[in-house]
Amino acid sequence: MVATVAPTSTSPRPGYGQLLRTRGAWTFLLPGFAARQPFGMLTLSIVLLVQHTTGSYGAAGAVAATTGVAMAVCAPLAGRLTDRYGQGAVLVPSVLLHALSGLTLTWLALSHAPLWALFAVAVPTGASVPQIGPMVRARWSVRLRNSPLAPTAAAFESVTDEFTFVIGPLLATALCTGVTPAAGLVAEAMLTLVGGLLFAAQRRTQPPVVRARRARAARGSAIRVPGVQVLVVAFLGIGSVFGGMQVSLAAFTESIGRPGLNGVLYGVFAGGNMIAGIVCGAIIWKTAPRHRLLGAYAALALAASCLWTTDSVLVLAGLGLLVGVCIAPALITGYTLVGDMVAGGARTEAFTWLTGAVALGQAIAVTTAGQLEDRLGDGAGFLVPMAGTLFALLTLTALRDRLTVHGSAPDPD
Repeated sequence: MVATVAPTSTSPRPGYGQLLRTRGAWTFLLPGFAARQPFGMLTLSIVLLVQHTTGSYGAAGAVAATTGVAMAVCAPLAGRLTDRYGQGAVLVPSVLLHALSGLTLTWLALSHAPLWALFAVAVPTGASVPQIGPMVRARWSVRLRNSPLAPTAAAFESVTDEFTFVIGPLLATALCTGVTPAAGLVAEAMLTLVGGLLFAAQRRTQPPVVRARRARAARGSAIRVPGVQVLVVAFLGIGSVFGGMQVSLAAFTESIGRPGLNGVLYGVFAGGNMIAGIVCGAIIWKTAPRHRLLGAYAALALAASCLWTTDSVLVLAGLGLLVGVCIAPALITGYTLVGDMVAGGARTEAFTWLTGAVALGQAIAVTTAGQLEDRLGDGAGFLVPMAGTLFALLTLTALRDRLTVHGSAPDPD
């Protein structure tokens, strides 16, 4: 049984310094940071390896998308099992299966196995991706229940996630191009295994299992909470931005004969997300989370709707920065809301629903934007982030009453 621990500092202003002084935080932050780095390596490592062995970007993208869909579908189940049986009980077999599946996929690709074999192994590879981010957020929820530091923790995790998606692809590219095309996926499997086992070993900060079982019996799945359903749609829209930007920026820079700018433009977009996340965590918010989410999402939809209108590198960089700045408040507020809406016995599952929604939205957007760019060109792929965010904004606006938090979600004794 883990008791709620308040931050050690008594400073009236919540901030990152006070957050990081929370008792026991570093015991799960460091291994959690290491364990989630491979998350940003997986997709690109698969693309580079499969493209090298098959000569087809289409096949490589399809295999990578398969892992993304499998992860999105299975993440909530992993979260539900984690709430019921504990993080360590689920995480250890997950990292073992993921490492084995990733190494098997590497061996099959290098052996020039039939494409169907790659698809078959891609399913367990994606399904077993350890949900480290939601697990870390669940630990913060236990340590910071009813604390003003909760939004700061959500911001901190958003920045950490974005940092993962900046460093992971760079590391995968360096390994696959500088060492061997298989090095990225092998390193991803090994980092997942070592980091995941170290994180699982930090048992003192895990959410309590006994209480989680009672809460699960009393409340059922987290997706039954109306507010979680609305947030899933919102996070699908955010996933459409990530996926649409990846494909459309690559297509744009290729069309102007400057493919090397792709990394720069995506870096500007990711940098805007990170900077906004840091700032959001340092602000003491006085407005309700529901209103913050609606405002942030309206700004995101407006910025995303302008992407397809430009053919200038500088203007696109500015718009990409603006889109990134708008994503962070929406992500952070969404995670803050779901932590308040759902009882402790189902929080990990709730967080994985949101994480899975981003992954699913990204997988759908990558495929759709690629088809639009192939058939229409002229930045048509940027229509995907616009459509995804506008649809999500309409849903949020129509169902905004479901996002009201009526006090803290109780944990049945």
